[in-house]
Amino acid sequence: MQNTAMLSFSIISTLRRFSSSVTIDYSSAHTVSCTFVLFLASLLLLAACERHTHDVIITNGIIYDGSGNSSAEGGLAILNGRITHTGNLPDDISAPEVIDAGGMAVAPGFINMLSWADEPLIEDGRSMSNIKQGVTLEVMGEGWSMGPLTDRMALIREQDQSYITYDVTWRTLGEFLEHLEDRGVSPNIASFVGATTVRIHELGRDDRTPTPDQLQRMQNLVREAMQEGAMGLSTALIYAPAWYADTEELIALSEAAAEYGGIYATHLRSEGDRFIEAVSEMLQIAEEAEIDAHIHHLKAAGKNNWHKIDEVIDMVEQAREERMNITSNMYMYTAAATRLSAIIPPWAREGERESMIERFQNPTMRSDIIAEMESEDTDWENFLQMVESPDDILLTGFRSDDLQRYVGWTLAEVARSRSTDPAETVLDLITEDDYTVNAVYFLMSEENLEKQVQLPWMTFGSDGGSFAAEGVFLDRSPHPRAYGNFARLLGEYVRERELVSLEDAIHRLTLKPAEILGIDDRRGRLDEDYKADIVIFDPEQIQDHATYENPHQYAEGVAFVLVNGTPVVKDGEHTGAKPGRVVRGPGWEP
Repeated sequence: MQNTAMLSFSIISTLRRFSSSVTIDYSSAHTVSCTFVLFLASLLLLAACERHTHDVIITNGIIYDGSGNSSAEGGLAILNGRITHTGNLPDDISAPEVIDAGGMAVAPGFINMLSWADEPLIEDGRSMSNIKQGVTLEVMGEGWSMGPLTDRMALIREQDQSYITYDVTWRTLGEFLEHLEDRGVSPNIASFVGATTVRIHELGRDDRTPTPDQLQRMQNLVREAMQEGAMGLSTALIYAPAWYADTEELIALSEAAAEYGGIYATHLRSEGDRFIEAVSEMLQIAEEAEIDAHIHHLKAAGKNNWHKIDEVIDMVEQAREERMNITSNMYMYTAAATRLSAIIPPWAREGERESMIERFQNPTMRSDIIAEMESEDTDWENFLQMVESPDDILLTGFRSDDLQRYVGWTLAEVARSRSTDPAETVLDLITEDDYTVNAVYFLMSEENLEKQVQLPWMTFGSDGGSFAAEGVFLDRSPHPRAYGNFARLLGEYVRERELVSLEDAIHRLTLKPAEILGIDDRRGRLDEDYKADIVIFDPEQIQDHATYENPHQYAEGVAFVLVNGTPVVKDGEHTGAKPGRVVRGPGWEP
């Protein structure tokens, strides 16, 4: 209706300009006749515009409404960003934008339950690699979040930037999300508040227990973030300084999030040698804080630990039978990705980056660090020991231009070229790059992926950014999950392997995650009065193309994407539209 009103105003304005600029001789029958014809044509045009009762109509689709129920033929009508009709549309519905789905699947937009799109969206708000897979909501904040920040934290964040640079003008999480929206983004955006960020805010990067007053301030920071719309509290416990937080601290912070209906989402303290113990800690936190819990990127890491997935699944399902609401997400690849510094013992990562580099250069400490990295018995997540060999660690990104030549090399290849041991090579590379080396670790089994994808409490997250295959993004070689995770699920595991029905997969990409997050603004389903976040794709064509060797390749098969009723992808191409909005959690206080 807004478009109709604007067009009507334009017609009236034109008529006024015409009448004021033309002198009409009413004694002339010809002049009177022309004037009448022009007036009548204008009225007919205005009447035609008024017949457009909606903004967008989708016809000839196979509707998957997100509930998991069977699909049905039909269409959708959209007005002011919301769905007004589904199924068989009334004859009197019309719109200036009519999309013929041509028998393709029409589904709610996909929800990325674990996204690192925060910085990439600052650089390029189009969200190309994910929007082309049908992702309409990016949920960020795994352990670290873009607020709350002190002035010093903001300064360090600016100093630590590499290929994406920006001014940190915000301090709270809510301010950051509004900053992104104001800049313009194609997808909707949401975030957890990171327990690591809250800890650094009050304790820095030191390995110490908060005092009662410090813990109270940390809880208040969580409360403030929840009021600003955070989805809950998130941890990433294998990394320093998150590693230093004990269970009681995490329970206290989770209690603050629970006050507002938030959830506790966690990268477990171990996915490898202490996988079972880490899941037990997560269940303890959920029970004592009386909070729903969600496991980020569930996996059994390291061949010696692959068998543990069965016990973990049993633990979660037992908890669910006892009415605990435990869920998870996963990505569809057998390799993980994180910084190379994850190989370093947590005690050696304490403090700021400079402190860590100094330890590497101290002969005694360097020797101790290398000995622990090479030990098969540690109490921390030792990635160097979880892979079968350094050939299974692929280097994917450096800040230093001098080290860019190693992108795509394995750690073993770099070590051989330098005639140094792999552990020494890790310390040298981090020192030379000033900390920010990125790597892919081949840790998981395909058999476990097939088990996990069939779990009814499993959702999906890329655990990656959202990039464009152009510009500054080409300076990095990301994990292919950033370009292909959702298309790979629907193409490989749904269509080709038939492990999951299309209805179920769409349910766990849409309504299920919306329910887990407690989103109350009616997203994740195709139904009347729900927000018009919609993806139209061909189930027979959707497929990922990104590889570890060549990750910057878009998926195919998604024809149209609408965000808040605005077409963002048409015929597979980005329209340039940026209608994304902040999606806030259950504790939001406007």
